[in-house]
Parts: sequence; C-alpha cells; structure tokens
Amino acid sequence: MSEEQRPRLRDLFRPRPISTDRTVTTEADEAVPVGLRITAAYAWRLLLIAAVVAGIIWIVIELKLLVIPLMVGILVTALLWPAFEWMLRHRFPRWLAVVIAIVGTIAIVAVLLWLVIWQVRAQLPDVQERSAQAVEEFRQFLLDGPLHLTDAQIQDYIDQGLALLNEQAQLLWNGALSVGTTAAHVATGAVLSLFILICLLADGAGIWRWTLRLFPRAARPAADGAARNGWATIVNYARTQLLVAAIDAVGIGLGAALLGVPLAIPVAVLVFLGSFVPIVGAVVTGAIAVLLALVYNGPWIALAMLAVVLAVQQLEGHILQPILMGSAVKVHPLAVVLVVAGGSMVGGIPGALFAVPLAAFVNVAAVTVSTGSWRTGAQPDADLIWSTVPRERRRSNR
Repeated sequence: MSEEQRPRLRDLFRPRPISTDRTVTTEADEAVPVGLRITAAYAWRLLLIAAVVAGIIWIVIELKLLVIPLMVGILVTALLWPAFEWMLRHRFPRWLAVVIAIVGTIAIVAVLLWLVIWQVRAQLPDVQERSAQAVEEFRQFLLDGPLHLTDAQIQDYIDQGLALLNEQAQLLWNGALSVGTTAAHVATGAVLSLFILICLLADGAGIWRWTLRLFPRAARPAADGAARNGWATIVNYARTQLLVAAIDAVGIGLGAALLGVPLAIPVAVLVFLGSFVPIVGAVVTGAIAVLLALVYNGPWIALAMLAVVLAVQQLEGHILQPILMGSAVKVHPLAVVLVVAGGSMVGGIPGALFAVPLAAFVNVAAVTVSTGSWRTGAQPDADLIWSTVPRERRRSNR
C-alpha cells in the first residue's frame, strides 16, 4: 500500500457523512414504521452503554480494596490542593509543601479523634442513664396517655422499629463497596490512601501525563481538557464542602454546648463529616443533634437545637459562603439527592460520599467534550449538577 493510499490515524477521528448507498433493505424492513426503527436503534445503543456501565461498576466492586483508598486519596488531595498550591506559589520546596500538608492533616485528625474520645469517655455514662430514663418516661406516657397501648403492643412496635433500623444500617455498612470493619482492613486502607496522597502531591502532573498516553493521540487534547476541567470542579467542590463543613460543625457544636446538649464535640465532628455528603448529610447529622437534645434535655431544648441547626445552615448557605468564597454554589438538588441515594444503594457509606464528586467530574468532562470547550480550556457554559457562580460585585460610578 502506497503512502497516499494508507489511511492516517487522525482521519479515523474526523466526522464523516453517513452513506446510505450500501444500506440493504427488504420488504419486511420497509413495513416497519420509521419511528419504531429509530426507537430500536436508540434502544440497542442504550443497552450497550448500560452494559459498559454495569461492567465498570462490577470491576469497581471487585477491586473495592483498591478503589476506595484511591478515591479517598484523590478527595483528600483535592481538599489540600488550594493550600498546597499556595505554598508552591510562595516558593516552598515541593518536598517541604508535601511534608507540611501531610503532617498538618494527620495532626488535625489526631486532635479531633482525641477530643471525641475524651468527651465520649467523660459524658457517655450520663447520656446512657438519661436516655434510659427518657425511654421509660415515654413508655409510661404510651401506657397512661390517650393512646392506652399495652405492653405487648409497645414491645411489638419497638421490635419493628429496631428491625427497620438494623436493616437500614446493614444496607449502609454492608454495601457493595464496604471494605470490612476489621483492624487489618482499616489499617491497610489508611496506609494505601496515605501513599496515594503522597504520590499525587509529589508527582500528580507526571502521573496524569502517563495516563494521558493511554488515549489515542488524536483524542488526547480533548481528554486532557475534559480532565482538567473535571479536576478544577473537584477542587472547587472539596473547597466548598470543607468551608460548609467547618461552618456547620462550629456553629452547631457551639450551639449544642451553649444549650447544654451532651457530646457537643462528637456532634460537631459528625456534622463536619456528614457535610461532605451534600444536602442529605446536613439533614441527617442535624437530625441526630436534635434527637440527642430531645432525649437528654427535653422538647424545648430540642426545639432550640432545631432552630440552631436551621439558622446555621441558612447563614452558611446564603451569607457566609458567598462572602468568603466570592461565589455561590449552584446545585441541582434533585440530581444531588438521586446521585447520593444511588451511590448509597450501590456502595453504602463510601458510595454516598463519592457519588456527588464523581458525578460532577463525569458531568463536567462530558459537557467539555460535547461543547468543544476543551479547545479553549474554559469551563463549559452549561447547566451542571454542581458548579460555582461568581458573586456579582457592585461597581462604583466614577
């Protein structure tokens, strides 16, 4: 084959007009309505896409002991990236920036764990005693109150409620992506996540350049632009959720302490961790704080705790976040709730944690490729699952 006749690789990726000259039709084909033929064409393509997605999910589940530490390492890298970039811009040696980021993260986690363990050991006996009293008072109210329930009925309702809670807890803890609760699993995952974090901070650009070589040469610019936009979205997501988590944790924890609610520090840490699951996490952790106040302090303190939770979340979302970040978060609530629900059904707690950032990355990358914005390197101008909108500033007339 001569040089002129040999097809070039880049020509394979150029769009070509669809030729219908070689289409073979029969009388049976012509008898099928056009709408049905179009529907069938879409159907087999959608089935093929679904099969590929199912295959990817199956591979992820089979390699969960590697996938979850990898996702944790990437998410923590995104959390540390703004501070890490700041150190690099101020001419910190890269190795020193990596050491400061890693040691600082470990120190913060260790201090939080120490505070949680200290307060749990100090207040847990009182909480258990007061909880038992509250349960007994509520049981007596059901016996003597307007409902006039019997002991057998109350016990039956308690058994049903415990069975439901146990079933839902098993779904979360034993999801397809659960890695086990043994010390060996936890230690192995933590060490692997730490190693991945160090590698990404030390040579993340080199790792991405190697990964990019796996794509066809003609597709590399689009893949690079889509991945960079996706990474920028993940960094913005992590920075925003870190700010949200810090504000919610400090506000709700301080409110719980002032109201005399026990275990204020563990509640604040739980709120901080739960805030990394958008919308759903804030609702669940806020409900736990209110329930704890109801059991230990009574209905009026619980109502005040509910007011604190709502006030902190509204203050954070509408006032503090736009001021501190210079932008407002634009979230599609239905998409986020469905993504979190689907992630928790497939992967339990890890699935709920990683569902939104993964969906945001895929959404931005796909829109970047489809709109062609990878050619300019700009963020795609389209409706996304998760994005930040710059805050409009007033301009003074001179």
